[in-house]
Parts: sequence; structure tokens; C-alpha cells
Amino acid sequence: MSVPVRTRAACRPPLSRHRWPLSVLTVAALAGCGGADGETTLPRLSAAQPATFSGSCETLAERLGTLADTTISAVTTVAAGTAVSGVTSPEHCRLTGEMYRRTSAVDGKSYAIGFELRLPKAWNGRYYYQGNGGIDGSVLAAAGALGGGPLTGALAQGFAVMSSDAGHSNATVGGPAFGIDPQARLDYGYQAEAKLLPLARTVIRTAYGKLPDRSYYGGCSNGGRHALVAAARYGDQYDGYLAGAPGYNLPKSAVANIAGAQLYRSISDDPGSLTAANLATAWTAAERALVSSAVLARCDALDGVADGLVQDTTACQAAFNLATDVPTCSGSRDGSCLSTAQKSVLAQIFAGPRTTAGALIYAPFPWDAGHGASGVASWEFTAPLERDSGAVGLIFKVPPLAGSSSATDLASWALTASVDEMVAQITATNATYTESAMAFMTPPNPTKLDAVRARGAKVLVYHGVSDAIFSVSDTQAWYDGLRANHGGDASDFARFYRVPGMGHCSGGPSTDQFDLLSPLVAWVEQGRAPEAVVATARGAGNAGGVVNTELPAGWSANRSRPLCPYPQVARYSGSGDVESAASFSCR
Repeated sequence: MSVPVRTRAACRPPLSRHRWPLSVLTVAALAGCGGADGETTLPRLSAAQPATFSGSCETLAERLGTLADTTISAVTTVAAGTAVSGVTSPEHCRLTGEMYRRTSAVDGKSYAIGFELRLPKAWNGRYYYQGNGGIDGSVLAAAGALGGGPLTGALAQGFAVMSSDAGHSNATVGGPAFGIDPQARLDYGYQAEAKLLPLARTVIRTAYGKLPDRSYYGGCSNGGRHALVAAARYGDQYDGYLAGAPGYNLPKSAVANIAGAQLYRSISDDPGSLTAANLATAWTAAERALVSSAVLARCDALDGVADGLVQDTTACQAAFNLATDVPTCSGSRDGSCLSTAQKSVLAQIFAGPRTTAGALIYAPFPWDAGHGASGVASWEFTAPLERDSGAVGLIFKVPPLAGSSSATDLASWALTASVDEMVAQITATNATYTESAMAFMTPPNPTKLDAVRARGAKVLVYHGVSDAIFSVSDTQAWYDGLRANHGGDASDFARFYRVPGMGHCSGGPSTDQFDLLSPLVAWVEQGRAPEAVVATARGAGNAGGVVNTELPAGWSANRSRPLCPYPQVARYSGSGDVESAASFSCR
């Protein structure tokens, strides 16, 4: 059921003539007047209704009977209070199994889509598909884990939650080697979730006596990519999409990260070495902390208060100058300066590595306060050799690398191969691999989500500004494109939140503990458009229980800040506790 809601496109509704719902007024106030005065009708989807699990977990498989191309391996009861992915869960059934078992005609290996579905005994009437990260390849616990700290999850909130390995097992096919099989590439990219959805609905109908009233899709990193792909490909299947750090241009990001590693190698202690440890000598922990401090010195107070967070990241990019704001070494490097060669390489990496013809490979990265966080070294120096090498070489490239795919050989290839060739190969096809990586990994027409908007579905996206692998600038460009393709304002169905200081999905000097799923549900089912969302630091005694060890010593353990819908920025109100979100407003 849906209730039509009238909105005046790109303009504040005339209060004298209409009694407008508060959520519509909020959306229009953000948009301002864009010149169009025609009206559109957006559905408002009705709220999900709860239901109780019918029968016992142990008899569910028998009640399901024979399912086409599907094997149910087990159904077990999980007691209330059990921690699932660090979050306390209600009593529920855990169903595991696989679909579409097959043997590849290309590499001779065995493939299937492995999954688990968790079904709360007291169900809220909603379904949540959990997009997982990395190259998938394992069935992670279906907790409906959310970005940031472990504050809550979809399962804890009463959703039925499904998780999958996206069509391959890393343990049996050898990690990224699944990319040798063309169908495994497609399942990983976008097809597995479409094959799983009918099964999830069948199981839910059997368990509760009805289909889900509302369906949601969420994840961070590659899971965020999965969510945006689902919005573009399956916009009629889900009511809400929650995408964190969405690497929706993941093949480009992986090539750019390899290009960055090649640049780091050129200024490392031993350019002949092909190891992550040697790459790390190009930009040491002390030097990363130095750059973070310089960014803070220039940008911290742009939001009205010096508090260790750069809220106005857009203004910071214009204010900070690597060449002049960081000392240049006149002698040896000692952590208090950067050499001229280092500054040249960092400038290229943060501006976005380019091909020899000068074409931008992926996206620029913004200067922020989190460059000294521990996760940065992993993404900058280890990931190009241990993750991106296999992803590009075996999953994204056409044709995939032939011969040995040992970790050593992949690392050597990544640091010595032509980046120009990689850029060409992620868009290539042949008779065996009929879809390029940029076709099967990315959402088609990502900035035109007409089907999502037309049916009343909503999209929430968040991204850490200090993310070192997927750039918040790329996500911002996506949202700017979405706005442009929807009359200059997409805020009636999609909103984007930047998280200052946060690294990849969590961590860094940031308030990285927040719940965006609850605001998404309220928007979809009650018409309450989200504004500022309060995020907290994970200091000692935080609600999620897991402490973020990268918080600056001077911060309160329970610091909070508003996350603001882009392009708004959290600014200090001029008075009040600097540790409290109540002292800031989104402007």
C-alpha cells in the first residue's frame, strides 16, 4: 500500500494553498526554488506489520519441501542474547544452504551460491539483504551489520536478514581465482542477489505466513557497491537502500591504487623491492601524522571551532596546500618534513593517478584529518599487492592473467605492469568474458534512479572523508550527478552523508558510531525525511562496546556530532559544549 505525496519540483511548496506534511516541507526547504513549478506525485509506502514465526526452526526445512536448485543444509535455533557480529540478537532461526551448484566449463572448479538467512521469532515484517565486502567468497553472519561502530544491526531490530558469498567460496576456488570463471564474475558483480531474492521470499512466507511488507538492501565497501548496483538494476524490488563507502567504480579504484603503489615504490627506500613493507618507507607513520596535523592546522577551525575534526571538507580542499603547509626537508627525513619527491608523489596520488596520456583513472582523494590512522597504511601499501593485484589481474581484467597466480607473482605483476593496459583491460570483453568489469561491477546509469524514486523507495549513502581506498569525492560526484539528473535536487528520495575523519567504513579520528537504518525506515514507511543524524565516538564505555583506539587523547569518550546531509556542513553554534552534537547545526 502507498499513499501519494505531492511535491513541487525543485521549489518550496506554497504554504498558503496546501497543508503539506512536515517531511515534504523539510525536503523542499533543503532544495530551495529551482525554477520548475510543475507538481509530481511520489508514493509513500505503508509501514511494515510484524508477525510471529510459525512452528519451530527445526521443522522449517521440512515445511519448505523441495526447492529448485537449492539445498538447505541446516536450520537451527539461536537463543536470545547471542552476539551476532558483535551485536546482541533476539531469538531467531539460522537457515544455511546453497543454490545453483555447478562445475565450471572454464576452470573445472565447483561453484555455488552459499547463503544464510536469519529469521527472528518476533519479526518486524521487513527483509534486509546484507551486501558483504571485499571479493565476497564467504558467508558472513547475517546480522545486517551497519557502517561505523557496532551500535546496532538489522537483525537486532527485528529484520529477517540474508547474507551470501556472492557465488563462490574463496576457500575452495583460491580467492580471486574465481575470476577465471565467467559466470562467477557475473554472480559476484550483480546476479547472485537476484537469484537469492525469490528464495528469501519463499522461506519468509513459509516461516511467517506472509511475504515481507518492506525490503531493504544495505552494506559497506563492496557491500555499498552492491547496494547501489541493486538500486540501479533492481529498483523495483527493494524499498530502501543503505550504501556505505560505495565503491561503485571498484575496478577503477583498484587500478588507481596499484598506480599509487607504483608511485610509492619510486620513492621507497629500495625501489627494487616488491613488498608492502618497502612501500611503507615512502610515507612513514610519522610523516602521515605530520600531514594530518598540517591539514588540521589549516582547516580545523573552518567550521567555527578547532576540535580535531574537519567538518567543512570542501573549503579545506581550497585552503590546504601541501607544498607550503608542510615543511620541505632541507636535509634527511626525520618525520618533521617531506622531501620534494614525496610531495610530488603525494600530490599525484591525492589528485588521482593518471594514465600516461593524462586521463584520470579513478577520482581525487580529499585532504582530511585521518591520514595518520592505522588503516591508511594497510590500504596504501598492503592492499595494492595483496588485494588489488588479484582483483584486477584475475577478476576485472580481460583476459585474466595466465600462469601462476601466487601472492608473490601477483604482487610483482602489480608493481611492474602497465597501468595504461590495466585501464584498457577493465573495459575489455572477448568471446569468453562477454561483460567487462566496468559492466558487471558498476551500476548501469547510476545517476538515473527513476524507478527507485517513482515507487517511493529511498536511498541513504554515507562515506568517511578519510577513506583511503574508495574516495568520498567519487561518491560526492555520484550524488551531484544524481541531483543534476533529477531537476537539480534528489533530496526527496536520496541523501548523502559525509563522515569527517572516518576511514573505510569505520575507524579513524571520528564519531563513527551511528544508525542510518532507522532513519531510512522512518523515511520509507512514515515519510519522515532524515536531517541531521547524531554520531558518537567509540570511547571507553560507548554503546557498541568496541573501543576505537584511534580517537585523539583530548576527546571526550562520548563525543557526539551531527552528520549532515550533503551539501550541508556541521558548524559550531558559537557556544556550548564542544563535545556535544547539540552545540552544532547543519548549515
